[in-house]
Amino acid sequence: MIICYKSDIDIYLSYCLAIKTKFVAESLLIYTHPRYNDMSSLDLIMAVLIIHVFASIMFIGGSFFIWFIVWPASYKMTKDESMRTKIVGIIGRYFGWWTDATIAILVVSGGYLGYEYIHGNFGLLTTTIGGKILLAKVIVVWIMIVLMYANNIYHGKLIMRLAEEKKYDEMKRIRKITHVASFITLGLILAIMGLAVLLQFFMP
Repeated sequence: MIICYKSDIDIYLSYCLAIKTKFVAESLLIYTHPRYNDMSSLDLIMAVLIIHVFASIMFIGGSFFIWFIVWPASYKMTKDESMRTKIVGIIGRYFGWWTDATIAILVVSGGYLGYEYIHGNFGLLTTTIGGKILLAKVIVVWIMIVLMYANNIYHGKLIMRLAEEKKYDEMKRIRKITHVASFITLGLILAIMGLAVLLQFFMP
């Protein structure tokens, strides 16, 4: 049985109210900023935000789907290693086209939203907590993009060629490297999501 005194409850409720008030006040700053006196600007931001969120869902969901659904399921499709690699490769190629499109959308929309987030003042990137979080997010995003494409373009083609040549030992060695790089990429995606959440609590 947990005994909670009234004074403890009052302190807890006061703390929660203070946090909520701070969050709401900071969230409303965008509406009182001189840059957004025109409602059309807010409408544009909202439209871009919706597109950005949708593209994020497709990219993040697809990335985890490939590794946690398609890849394990491929072992049940066929015992032929060459055929299995070809199947996963074809799926990956189609997903790659979708990834290219969503990455382009995310970079453009994210750049615009980031610019609006700091009210067009790049100095805020190093002088405010929110700006520093945004800067960290931008850096992590580009690291993720470079790692993802370097891994997919180089190792992806190499694995497909080794599978066709039936050099399975070499292919397995390369595949271990790609798995490490891919899971690092997934980790970076989670880090980006975490930073995106933090941005909501620290308006510059």
